[in-house]
Amino acid sequence: MLSDWTTEIPGVTVVAARDYLAAEDRSYPPGLRVYNLCRSYRYQRSGYYVSLLAAARGHRPLPDVATIQNLKTTTLARLAGDDLEETIERSLRPIASDTFELSIYFGQNLAARHQRLARALYNLFPSPLLRAQFRRGKAWRLTSLRALGLDEVPASHRAFLGDAARAWLGKRRRTATPKREGGYDMAMLVAEEEHDAPSNAQALAAFEKAARRNGFQIERIDRNDFAEIPAYDALFIRETTRVNHHTYRFASRAAAEGLVVIDDPVSILRCTNKVFLAERLARAGVATPPTLIVHRGNMEQVEARLGLPCVLKQPDSAFSRGVVKAETRKELHSALERLLSGSDLIVAQGFVPTAFDWRVGILAGVPLYVCRYHMAEAHWQIVRHGPEGKKDEGNTDTLPVEAAPPALLRTAVAAARVIGDGLYGVDIKQVGNRFMVIEVNDNPSIDGGIEDEVLGEALYDRIMAEFARRVATRKAASGQGEGSDRG
Repeated sequence: MLSDWTTEIPGVTVVAARDYLAAEDRSYPPGLRVYNLCRSYRYQRSGYYVSLLAAARGHRPLPDVATIQNLKTTTLARLAGDDLEETIERSLRPIASDTFELSIYFGQNLAARHQRLARALYNLFPSPLLRAQFRRGKAWRLTSLRALGLDEVPASHRAFLGDAARAWLGKRRRTATPKREGGYDMAMLVAEEEHDAPSNAQALAAFEKAARRNGFQIERIDRNDFAEIPAYDALFIRETTRVNHHTYRFASRAAAEGLVVIDDPVSILRCTNKVFLAERLARAGVATPPTLIVHRGNMEQVEARLGLPCVLKQPDSAFSRGVVKAETRKELHSALERLLSGSDLIVAQGFVPTAFDWRVGILAGVPLYVCRYHMAEAHWQIVRHGPEGKKDEGNTDTLPVEAAPPALLRTAVAAARVIGDGLYGVDIKQVGNRFMVIEVNDNPSIDGGIEDEVLGEALYDRIMAEFARRVATRKAASGQGEGSDRG
């Protein structure tokens, strides 16, 4: 009922469900965001049909029908992954009782200490009004999560609900207006606090300018904006990716919603686990240093197969972390025990000393840039990590793709091909005329003043032009055409 809602918000129109459902198809322009606050979302009831028809009309309902159905059918034990379990425990640990109820209004809770938990649940099930119930056992666990009707909000919560709605709807809601003709919308996922981010501030600004030159409205988002993914045409991840991480969930959600996404979830899976990558490169016949996938059954063979020194890598190592050089038999056995205690499989490679590593940036199977990353001074890696987060990095230099050794480029393209057709950074060592792939990185570093040293803004334009090409191709295939809205 309209009387259930008393908060006035500039630019927001309150409509009774019956009026919205009875309206002619073109009574409302496409591109609107519809916040469904009906008392019930039961199948084939008014609340259900509001979300269903909103999607059919080119509007963006919250919740959408998929969320309504998932709230009914999702097994909560499957929902509560490691990240959520940790968030639940941290939020509820001080509570004395054995049960707890959490009300979530537009992703917010009245208590600031529960805000992270409220937002996490909202991101999993984007719905304006939610209520979660928890029970304490050996640890706190989520026992119930459901969408609320507006009539179920207590009178004592109404003022907070109004404030939460104003805050949410007052944010830059690009989805509240139709898109520009011929334009697309892109989200760029970043983490402002990340120390080893794949792009520095200069590069992020250059990406934004290039996006606009190539027909995109671009908006930076962070891990709290998971629910907004369907509002975009493309997702560009500029945050370090991992599988057991929100970056992978963003990529998977974006791919499922039909967005063009770099890094795509398949590339993240293939690149961020070095065990998978080693097996994949070997099967494709791509040259690598001598490599052995190590487990407790063959750990005694490492020295005989690879010699000393050798390099050991935990599967999800990145930025030179989780990579160990074993000089002696004692160091080897100690490192093996430590790494195998955290993963049943690790990667061992023969040590190949070089003054620098090649990095070839590949986009859609075509070399994009070529850099030399020199080793940190008096160190065997390009980055030396010191105490308290300090690090030393070697120098870098960038050269035109056409000036790079042809065999280097062929090797890089072959390595990228076994991963996919995304944006990759292929790390290669050169010994004489031999080129050996160390790894293929999804989400490669692109920093202003380094990787763009040769191409300048053209580097960013090429990436954004590829995004635009893929979005246009996908929309043409689905019959949406340029400038059409996502439902």
